[in-house]
Amino acid sequence: MKKNYLLLVFTFILSCSTDDIKTDFTAENEKEIIDYLTANNLTAQKSSSGLHYIINEPGTGGQPDANSDVSVNYKGFFTNGTVFDENNNGPISFNLREVIAGWTEGIPLFKEGGSGILLVPSHLAYGHQGRGNIPGGAVLIFEVELISIN
Repeated sequence: MKKNYLLLVFTFILSCSTDDIKTDFTAENEKEIIDYLTANNLTAQKSSSGLHYIINEPGTGGQPDANSDVSVNYKGFFTNGTVFDENNNGPISFNLREVIAGWTEGIPLFKEGGSGILLVPSHLAYGHQGRGNIPGGAVLIFEVELISIN
């Protein structure tokens, strides 16, 4: 009986995988975003998906949709201020279907020439897995400027 119990426990432990790691960071991400906004005296709007955004300059040109090719300037950082990515050599161009969901949803909020901040919860970015130097469950903040619709 003791061997069967140990075998059962051992089997259970082996059946647990990294997929069993907490994957829903919604509540923590929301709190982290609200704390960041409060600490920095910022007011943001929130979409139904959980994306928070601040439009500093709406822009005056055309407005992209989720399928558009666009060129942007951006800086990406964590809520602690650590920069994880930015373009330093002029605008980067891409299709909005090829980026994180937070950008696919957020960039079309601006017209050409517009700028602002996207506060992206992990489920609209890299989820619980993370990517490269971005840990799983991370809130990402982007200062973005929509240069053009290509």
